Formats: sequence, structure tokens, C-alpha cells
Amino acid sequence: MRMIVRGARLLPADGSAAADAHGLSDVEVGEDGRIARVLPHDDQKEPPATGTLIEAHGCLLTAPFVEPHIHLDTALTAGQPRPNASGTLWEGIACWSERKKTLTREDVVARATEVLRWQAAQGVLHVRTHCDVTDPSLTALDALLEVRDRVREFMTLQIVAFPQEGIVSFPGGEALLREALVRGADVVGAIPHFEDTREDGVASLHTAFALAEEYGLRLDAHCDEIDDEQSRFVEVLAALALRSGLRERATASHTTAMGSYNGAYSFKLQRLLARSGINLVSNPFANLNLQGRFDAYPKRRGLTQVKEMLAAGVNVAFGHDDVMDPWNALGTGNPLQTALLGVYAAQLTGADEIPTAFSMVTDRAARVLGLDAGRYGIAEGAPASFVLLPAPSPREAVRRQVRPSYVVAHGDVLARTPAAPTVLNWPGEPPSEVDFTPRLP
Repeated sequence: MRMIVRGARLLPADGSAAADAHGLSDVEVGEDGRIARVLPHDDQKEPPATGTLIEAHGCLLTAPFVEPHIHLDTALTAGQPRPNASGTLWEGIACWSERKKTLTREDVVARATEVLRWQAAQGVLHVRTHCDVTDPSLTALDALLEVRDRVREFMTLQIVAFPQEGIVSFPGGEALLREALVRGADVVGAIPHFEDTREDGVASLHTAFALAEEYGLRLDAHCDEIDDEQSRFVEVLAALALRSGLRERATASHTTAMGSYNGAYSFKLQRLLARSGINLVSNPFANLNLQGRFDAYPKRRGLTQVKEMLAAGVNVAFGHDDVMDPWNALGTGNPLQTALLGVYAAQLTGADEIPTAFSMVTDRAARVLGLDAGRYGIAEGAPASFVLLPAPSPREAVRRQVRPSYVVAHGDVLARTPAAPTVLNWPGEPPSEVDFTPRLP
């Protein structure tokens, strides 16, 4: 055996929240870097004489975290060439339009690689990044294609050809988008609400779907990322996905205008989105920051209808979106931070909803990227890529914001975080470790 993980707690195969009610398992990894066997834990069995041994001690072993929405080309550019003083989406785009004129291949490679290092250390092994292709030189795209090749042995990196300034409204936008696909982008992007008119926005979606069909690719559009309740491009995207057959291969990211839709229209929309099979990606960090900037009080917070869409059967995932760029000056790419913020922003505080938030940065996000059972999950024959979290359940992992003890990629330890307990000298008691687990009489 190449590796064995002993005494781990696994999530139930049905994805339910009862992981902490199940027994422990041993996971054996073969020399081919795939999971050879998943067995009930046997504490009497001698560990193998060779290979890597990880004693899980009842901690949660889960498939890797998945980042379904980030911008690696813009990451780590906050304040360059100037800060986003208004905090709006629009000034952020203006700041980036100035910054991208100075891009070099080396600049983009260095910044993107640094953020991927942060993410890998936190258990993220599958990433979908959007890349601005409204740059005639396509410098950022070429750089990210190079990064994709560099990390492909241990990370999945999908690149969305994202027309930040439009397909129809930006001069040569469609030609640049097509060229990005020819060069090797994985996913077709769009931004209909940013186009000059509603008609241009609809036309841009038709163009994006036509290109996705022509090249056999998935589609992920920034859609209705605005507080305008009349911005309703998600219905167009869903209808095109349904009628074209693209269905679950299509994703609408952000959809923040949905936070302003009236009840009657929302009910109709839920039915359409559920029928279409599309995914939604909500980005709580960016959208809590960017939305409502033009409101007096009461001030909208601009998230999509996460709870309602989940209840309607729509697949919804959480993305981090921006990391230290013109739209979000903070961030480390930590998926558990994204899940925790999503719990509060979308009010997913019920007993079954907190584990759902965990699934929105794991298996639900994996569905957005199209990762099937053969490439994702803790199952015999799947790649031995997983994360050991020092917590007994998804709920506790989110609550305590733990760092992975181990991150394993294809049977090799990619990252390890040793335990660093805090010793408390509480008056009247001997020194003791604090791990934020309730110890009540």
C-alpha cells in the first residue's frame, strides 16, 4: 500500500448530515494513487510495514474542497493602480481596466500561483477561475494556461474565458472570446447585465451558448450581478440551457438581482431554474461587499435566493470570488470561511442547513465543475485526493474554522498542518488545552 488512513470518520454516501453518527473507517491507497479499499476500522489490525500511515483518531476525512468561482488573474492587485474608493462593482471594473494595461505573463503567473498555494494548503484541489479576455493581447489567459499545466499533476484548474467588459458591447469582444477558446480555455463566459442594452445582453448569451455548443464546452456566466430588480438575464440563461440541452453544464454566477425580485416572479423563476438543471454560484464575500452601495437605508445585501433555490432543487454552490483585488481587499481563499459567511448571509442556520453549506464548498461545487464520481469522492477506485479535518463533522468544521491536518493529492501528502493547541492557565484549575469543544457536566 502507498498509504493508509486509519480510524477516519466519513460522510455518508447519500450526502446527509449524519457523519458523526457513523462508525470509523480505514482507507487504503494503492500504488497507482487511487483508493484501493474503504473498510470498517479495525483497531486490532497491524498497520502496514511500508507506505505512509495517517492516524485519523476519529477526525473527518472528506473529498477535497472545490472553489467554483475565483479570479486568479486579478488576485493580489488591491490598490493597484488605485484603491476602489466607492467600493462598487463598477469602480472595481474601472480600476482593473487600468491595471490590466500593465499585465505581464510573469506578473499573472506569480500572483495566481501564490493564491493556488494558499488554497492547496487549505484543502482546495479543484478550482474554476474566471479570466478576463477583453484584452487584445490575452496576456492573462496565456499566463493561466501555463499555470494550469504546472499544477495539473495535483490540482484541477478550469479556466473560464470571461469577457469582463462584454461580448457585444466591447469592440471585438466575440472574436476575443473565440480566440480564448481556441487557445485552450475550458469554459465559455458571459456578462449580460454589463452589456449596453438588454437586447445586447440577450444577444451575448446567445453567442456564448452557440460557442459552448460549437466547442463542446461548459458555460459559466456572471449573471445579474446588480441590485436592479429588472435585471432578469438568468431566465434567458436557464431557458437556453434547457432548450439547447446544455442543462447542468451551464452555471449562473452571482445572480444578486434575485435578492430584489418580487415573490410572484421568484416563484415562477424557481420552477424554470429547477427544470433547466443549471447551477447557481453565490459569492458572499464579494456580494456582501459590493451590493447595496447605491442604497440608503434599508440597505440590500444583494445575495441570490440561496435557501429558496436549494428548496426548489437547484444546485447552489458557494465561491470565494475575489482575493485581495479591486472588488475585495481581503481574503485567503479559505473555503470554510466562505461556508461560514454563507451560513449567516443566507441564513442557513438550521441543523440540516449548516452541513449543506459545507457541501456547497465540496460536492455541490464539484457538480458545478462537472467532477463525476470517478474523479471526486471517497470511494474505491476514485483518486486518492482528500482532506483530513480535525473535527468530527461538517458542522464542527464550519463552526471551529479548522485547518486541514492533511491534504492528500493522488496518494501523496501535499500539505500538513500540525496541531497547535492553546494551553489555558485558568484560575483555580491546572493548565489545560482549549480546542473549543464544549466540556459541560
